[in-house]
Amino acid sequence: MLAFLKKMPRKKKEELEVEGNSAEVSQEEMSEATAVEVKADDNTETVTEEKPKRVRRVKADDSTEAETTGADEAAAEETSIVDSVFSAVSSVVGGVAEAVADGVSAVVSAVTPDAPATETEKTQHSKRAEKIGIVQSDKMTNTVTVRVDRLVKHPIYRKYVKRRKKFMAHDEKGAAIGDKVRIVETRPLSAKKRWRVVEIIQKAER
Repeated sequence: MLAFLKKMPRKKKEELEVEGNSAEVSQEEMSEATAVEVKADDNTETVTEEKPKRVRRVKADDSTEAETTGADEAAAEETSIVDSVFSAVSSVVGGVAEAVADGVSAVVSAVTPDAPATETEKTQHSKRAEKIGIVQSDKMTNTVTVRVDRLVKHPIYRKYVKRRKKFMAHDEKGAAIGDKVRIVETRPLSAKKRWRVVEIIQKAER
């Protein structure tokens, strides 16, 4: 018989064991039933019949209660794990949101500086061309002709050569012939005037 059981698959072994257990249970019930009949003949109460059933029911109830308590504990553990994960994620998301807000504010402040700073920058960027020269003619009304001398290196001979150019400039300072003046570029004032006398650096000797 043992050799036969060893060769049988596992499921079949379990089925045979269950059948054997049920056979033992049925034999016990039969013996209990005969005992009950004997006691019934003696006019005694059938308490013995109910006790095993109650015990079995209690055992079954205990197992179900154990299963329900186990399920409740598992559910409680799952909810606690979910709560902890949710709190961790929310804290991380909050930190990331704060970092992003700080970065955005820094970028915005870098891109859009204050209004006074932009005005000063505009005045610095709008620096106009300046030249220093000697007044050559003052015969026109509020206009002088300024000669600007400069040294230029000759491209072939590598020698510095004087170059002269005349500019007509608007004059409200009262410059005379021979004065050293500073002129600055301005809007077109006439067909040939695009400069203005800003300062008389040195008066001419008379």
